[in-house]
Amino acid sequence: MRPVLLLAAAALLLAMAGCTSGDKSDPMLSSEGKPFILKGVTDLQQVSQLTGAESPNKTDRFAVYGTDLGSMFNDGDKTYFVFGDTFGERAPDQIGGGGSFWRSNTIGYTTDDDPSDGIKLDGMIADDIGLAAELLPSAKVDYDEMTKIPTHGLSANGAMYLYYMSVNHWGDPGKWDANYSSVAKSTDGGQHWTLLDQLKWPGDSNFIQVSPYKVKAEDGKTDIYFWCIPSGRFGGVQLMKVGEADIEKAGAYRYYAGDDKEGTPIWSEDRSKAKTVVDDTVGELSVVWNPYLERWLMTYLKEGQGVVIREGLAPWGPWGEAIDLVKASDQPGLYGPFMNDRYTADGGKTIYFTLSLWDPYNVFWFRASLQK
Repeated sequence: MRPVLLLAAAALLLAMAGCTSGDKSDPMLSSEGKPFILKGVTDLQQVSQLTGAESPNKTDRFAVYGTDLGSMFNDGDKTYFVFGDTFGERAPDQIGGGGSFWRSNTIGYTTDDDPSDGIKLDGMIADDIGLAAELLPSAKVDYDEMTKIPTHGLSANGAMYLYYMSVNHWGDPGKWDANYSSVAKSTDGGQHWTLLDQLKWPGDSNFIQVSPYKVKAEDGKTDIYFWCIPSGRFGGVQLMKVGEADIEKAGAYRYYAGDDKEGTPIWSEDRSKAKTVVDDTVGELSVVWNPYLERWLMTYLKEGQGVVIREGLAPWGPWGEAIDLVKASDQPGLYGPFMNDRYTADGGKTIYFTLSLWDPYNVFWFRASLQK
């Protein structure tokens, strides 16, 4: 009986080894045996204009005549659209940012879950007279703090968080200097925000602009992954994560530092050990899990080329080649392509995303179909 028992024990150990714990146990967190399957995109369409006086939402009624960005996050049945520098009055033929009644950031919200005909905003977080409020005030002093730009938001632990960058100076196209990046918190649905000064990343770091995504951890809790780039549009992507319960603890953030000999990700407390997972000129990135491909999707502005899309086999990669999503020659002055996994169709084959256009300095709603 002893040889039989030993063989059975050996077989059990092999089976247990095949069910490795940690990152490799989750299809969202494993690249083993996966091929790249994204071939390209088709049926690119501008569906609607999201902001501005000419949009169906007529956001000039909130004193939002011109704005940009429009990254999205979900909280319950609401989706929040986070905008950047916002202006209440502008000349009709003005191009780019500028105008009067300048607010560094504003937020609109919706319960519209049908993206096919555009997004109807239910409203905007507003002041006492109904005008879109500046949520994170800034000094508005060049070479000090020119503005505070939220790069992305999320809901966690019953609160809302905005990750933002403090911009010191806007430089040449695609280049700007940051003082630091940090986080603000709201516990009343976005009406009021508290700056979490204990969470700061240096202005010269690779963690100035972020795109977060929640993933269930092995212990049943939730980790939040952040794909991160420096200030400007000419750096690559690095990766950090934190447990949802520890989102406000600076010492709890971990940085992807490569793989060990078994191919298991190494997570370091030391930010300087962070490895680049996408080496490109990346601006305004957005990352989501796509159920149609069962892969990660990353969109960003590649300066001079346009908006591109990449397929990722795991959060840390490998990542496929950049594929054209929207060409700069077709939409001059484009930037800020942001996705939200709430807004897909056909099982994720069709994706919807916001896109900012420098002329007329407003946010538009686009769609495209994935080919695999």
